[in-house]
Amino acid sequence: MRKFLTFITCAFLFAPLSSMAIEKGGITMPDTLQAGGETLMLNGAGIRSKFVFDLYVAGLYLKEKSSNAAAIIKSSDPMAIRLHIISGKITSEKMSKATREGFEKSTGGNTAPISAEIDQFIGAFSEPIKEGDIFEFVNTADGVIVTKNGAEKATIASPEFKQALFGIWLSDHPVQGKLKKAMLGK
Repeated sequence: MRKFLTFITCAFLFAPLSSMAIEKGGITMPDTLQAGGETLMLNGAGIRSKFVFDLYVAGLYLKEKSSNAAAIIKSSDPMAIRLHIISGKITSEKMSKATREGFEKSTGGNTAPISAEIDQFIGAFSEPIKEGDIFEFVNTADGVIVTKNGAEKATIASPEFKQALFGIWLSDHPVQGKLKKAMLGK
């Protein structure tokens, strides 16, 4: 019995923490996602809130864990952001407006070079959004693949767009500082 308990204790202590799921707001983010033929690990996850409302759970998936936001934004490696909507207060119009504001902050107000890509991306929010919807923004060699509930909505092949998109959550002016820290695993 003592050997068994020692084995179980050691197995738990030495199990890779990177493979452990994260539960936020009643949502368990998957340990891994597939992107461009790569298996990505959950780097960190947190809740986007506004005032007293929890809006969505966001998870960042990378090939290797990192807390270096600038390096993640600039990287062309496969990576993903997963948004799980947890509030009925999010509408297509509110999501579109908030996302445009996020691009403004992320680019320091210089959205003109990627305005067509932003418009294409915002198109993914044209259908009604409801609680339980899942959006994924997956960076691959072909560009950023945008899905809603597993259905592909767009592929945007622009490194500048990818940097601005991931910058919404990870730039020096993120949508929410607390969420940025959580996604970076801090």
